[in-house]
Amino acid sequence: MKALFLIPGAAMEKSYVSAFLLLVAISCVLAKDIGKKETKETKPKLPQTLSRGWGDQLIWTQTYEEALFRSKNSNKPLMIIHHLDDCPHSQALKKVFAEHKEIQKLAEKFILLNLVYETTDKNLAPDGQYVPRILFIDPTLTVRADITGRYSNRLYAYEPSDISLLYSNMQKALKLLKTEL
Repeated sequence: MKALFLIPGAAMEKSYVSAFLLLVAISCVLAKDIGKKETKETKPKLPQTLSRGWGDQLIWTQTYEEALFRSKNSNKPLMIIHHLDDCPHSQALKKVFAEHKEIQKLAEKFILLNLVYETTDKNLAPDGQYVPRILFIDPTLTVRADITGRYSNRLYAYEPSDISLLYSNMQKALKLLKTEL
């Protein structure tokens, strides 16, 4: 009779061992997947600055509200650059903007803000929400609708080939400020 009871016990023991081995195998597979995800996330990244590559030596504001406050209190015009990190047109303009020494020097005279998201202020999208889009706001907090790019369907759009127009518009924003004082 003892032999009869050992056979079901042995079968039960084998099923426990099989279940255990199955759990170990699943755990190993899952551990490898988790390990891969962690290595992707822990790769060293360059620190994100407020410039987002538009000019690391320039002073950039963090929020739209801060930029408006600083513009009004310092009596400097505000230049807002709307862009997206994954937009090829934004990336191309950013590269030219960051490498243009005269623009970088002139930009020091502005309160600067670059946005990768839309604000709730509809004045910042007078002709629609597109990127890249650059607007100038004077210290009275008025959007300068008279300072535009060369496109009639996207008034505030600039392309890399428009960099000289952007430079002249930056100068125009500063001249308008001086004539209004």
